[in-house]
Amino acid sequence: MRDLSRKISVTAKRKPLPRAVRARLRLAVCAAVCLLVWLPIILMLAAAFMPEDELLYRYAEPLGAGRETVRAALLPSYPSVKPFLELLFRSPGFYVMFWNSCIQVIPALAGQFLVGAPAAWAFARFSFTGKKPLFFLYVLLMVLPFQVTQVSNYLVLDRLHFLNTHLALILPAVWAAFPVFIMTKSFETIPEALLEAAYLDGAGELRAFLHVGLPSGYPGIVTALLLGFIDNWNALEQPVAFLKEMSLWPLSLYLPNIAQEKAAVAFAAGIVMMMPPVLLYLNGQSELEQGVAASGVKE
Repeated sequence: MRDLSRKISVTAKRKPLPRAVRARLRLAVCAAVCLLVWLPIILMLAAAFMPEDELLYRYAEPLGAGRETVRAALLPSYPSVKPFLELLFRSPGFYVMFWNSCIQVIPALAGQFLVGAPAAWAFARFSFTGKKPLFFLYVLLMVLPFQVTQVSNYLVLDRLHFLNTHLALILPAVWAAFPVFIMTKSFETIPEALLEAAYLDGAGELRAFLHVGLPSGYPGIVTALLLGFIDNWNALEQPVAFLKEMSLWPLSLYLPNIAQEKAAVAFAAGIVMMMPPVLLYLNGQSELEQGVAASGVKE
């Protein structure tokens, strides 16, 4: 009887949780993770609508204005749009840096597409001597941090007389290895039957690339360009290393140069700077998921 009761108690202990309870636990965990991700953004958004006196009162120590305890708030006590008015109507340097970012990022993305897409198609569809070592070199260059190649890039740009120009940021981004890697994995998922049908219809390699490869590899292309935009839009080390004149600096260098008395303007500028990547992500979310999934496909 004791053995039987012991087995019954052990079985009762191993009884799984009800499905509703497990669903609620998963929901609670997901909500906690989402809160950790969204909390800094919510705090920054609230700070962007705070007047200067309230901002200094709540964040005196982080802003270097005192040693008082941080009094974070999800909503401002006295909402004000003055920081945005100051940023948008009284800060001409903001617009200069914003257009500098556009001048530097948009041509870089166009170059990544024009250079990376044909290279990725060659890696995905052609067999040639040294293909695997060359692709391994691309992967190696992809994982290297900027600090490793900074000196070599600087020397090349200096020899080409491109330092302190927009081309100093555009050209290295055009030849980035990461877009080639993402596009290659996307092109490799194209069914062979689809390409054979195109070849039977009389399509050459160029037409197959333009009419089959690009439409079928669209998710990988969007993923590469979207991640490339985020990387170049938020670049810090490259403009500091290659640009000496402040008139050429991108928007990513605007925030560190805002004085303490304009801290609210800094938060407002952070919100404005964050909007283009967020809007692009929301519009390309499905393609981004497909492209990332394709890059993880194993042969």
